[in-house]
Amino acid sequence: MMIGHIPPVTSVTATAVLSTVHVYRNDRISSIATGNVSVLAARTDLLGTVGARISRGTFLNEATAQYPAVVLGANAARRLGVTAATPDTRVWLGGQCFTVIGVLHPAALAPELDFTALVGWPEAVSHLQFDGYPTTVYTRTRDDAVTAVQAILAATANPEHPNEVRVSRPPDALAAKQATDTTLTALLLGLGAVALLVGGVGVANTMVISVLERRSEVGLRRSLGATRGHIRIQFLAEALLLSSLGGLGGAVLGIAITAGYATYQDWPVVVPLWATIGGVAATLAIGACAGVYPAWRAARLSPTDALTTP
Repeated sequence: MMIGHIPPVTSVTATAVLSTVHVYRNDRISSIATGNVSVLAARTDLLGTVGARISRGTFLNEATAQYPAVVLGANAARRLGVTAATPDTRVWLGGQCFTVIGVLHPAALAPELDFTALVGWPEAVSHLQFDGYPTTVYTRTRDDAVTAVQAILAATANPEHPNEVRVSRPPDALAAKQATDTTLTALLLGLGAVALLVGGVGVANTMVISVLERRSEVGLRRSLGATRGHIRIQFLAEALLLSSLGGLGGAVLGIAITAGYATYQDWPVVVPLWATIGGVAATLAIGACAGVYPAWRAARLSPTDALTTP
C-alpha cells in the first residue's frame, strides 16, 4: 500500500472487521451471547507495528495464518474463559472450531485489540467470506514525524475521497510517553547543569591553586617584560584548554556509552551533532568564566611580591 512509501513510516499493517462472524467458547453457547468480542482478520506483522506482545503461546505466522487458528486479546480470552494456548484449547468461530494458539498482553497503543479474536488473513478469505479489504490500517512512524505523517495519511490512503478516512492516534499512550520524555529531559538537563557547575568550580579551583603555586613564574615573567595582559591571556588560555579537554573527553565518553547501550537494546544509534557541539561549547563557556578570576588574580601580582613571596 502507498502508506508504506511515506519516508518516515517504518511499518504498516492492517486488520479487517468480520462483522458477520462471531466467536463463542463452544457451539452450545447462545448466538446472542457474543460477549462483545469482535473477530478480525489480521496480518502477521500486526504485533510489531502496534507494539503488542504475546502473553501465552505464539502469534499468527505465514503457516498458521492459513489454517483455523486464532489469537485472542487479553480481555477476549478472559470473557471466553480461555486460560491457556494449547492444541487442545479451541473456540467456536464462524461455525467451526478454531485452535487458540496465543493470547495477547493488554495492548497499550491499540486497546481495541484487547476485545478481539484475530484470525489469519488467508484463512478469513478462504473460509469466512472475507473480501480482502482492510478496515483499519496501523502505521508506525518515527517519533519526530508523527504529526506530519498524520496530516497526509488520509490523502495517501484514499486520494479521491480523503474525507472518508478517519485518522487517529493513541492519545493516552502518546501523552504518557511525551510526559515521560519531558520529565526525563528535564532531569537530564538538571543533572547536566549541576555537572557543568561542578566542573566550573573544579576548573576555577585548579587555576587558583595554579596561580598560588606559580607566583615565582609570574614574577619572573613580569620582570622580563610580560604585561598584565600577557599574564591574563596565559591563565585564561590554560583554563580554556583544561575545560576543552574535559568537554571533549566527556563528549566522547557519552557517545560511547550511548552507542553501547543502544546496540545492546537493538536500537538505532542517534547522537545529534548539535548536542555534541553544544556540550563542548558549554564547557568552553564555563571554563572561560571559571578562568576569569584566576587570570585577573595572577595579573595583579607585582613582580617584586611574586619573586619574594615563598
